[in-house]
Amino acid sequence: MIRAAVLLALAATLTSGCALRPLYGGGPDGAVRQTLNAVEVAPIAGQNGWLVANALRDRLSNGEGQGGARYRLQVTLDDEIIGLGVRRNDTITRERRTLRARYQLVDAATGGVVLDATAGSDAGIDVVSSEYATIAAEQSALERLSGIVADRIVARIALYAQRSQDGK
Repeated sequence: MIRAAVLLALAATLTSGCALRPLYGGGPDGAVRQTLNAVEVAPIAGQNGWLVANALRDRLSNGEGQGGARYRLQVTLDDEIIGLGVRRNDTITRERRTLRARYQLVDAATGGVVLDATAGSDAGIDVVSSEYATIAAEQSALERLSGIVADRIVARIALYAQRSQDGK
């Protein structure tokens, strides 16, 4: 019993020096949340751009106005559908939809790029005999991919915010 208590105390001592801490520490008043609230999303062309921009706005803002944004997020998308599986009669049986985003976080005061990165994801789509069902599956995949790409962009901006806070 005493040996277990000593081992537990030793383990607690060793892990107390761990550098892990919550990304969103401080809640709504924390540096990461404040930075995310200060990002304005620039318009993105096309339907896929509209979906990604809305997903980004949902994830970045907590409902407060965008007045006085400190950063501007500029995103360029590349959306591609590639046929993978082919039947004997040369019809496609499977598609892969890939959505990639190159994004830049620009400081509104200086115009300098503080973060330049890419994010992306892909989804498989079964091509069926019904053209309507295939188009619906492609659209559904685009909607899912838009959310995934937006999540990755926001996570990277949050890491930037935490690291820039640590550097101060």
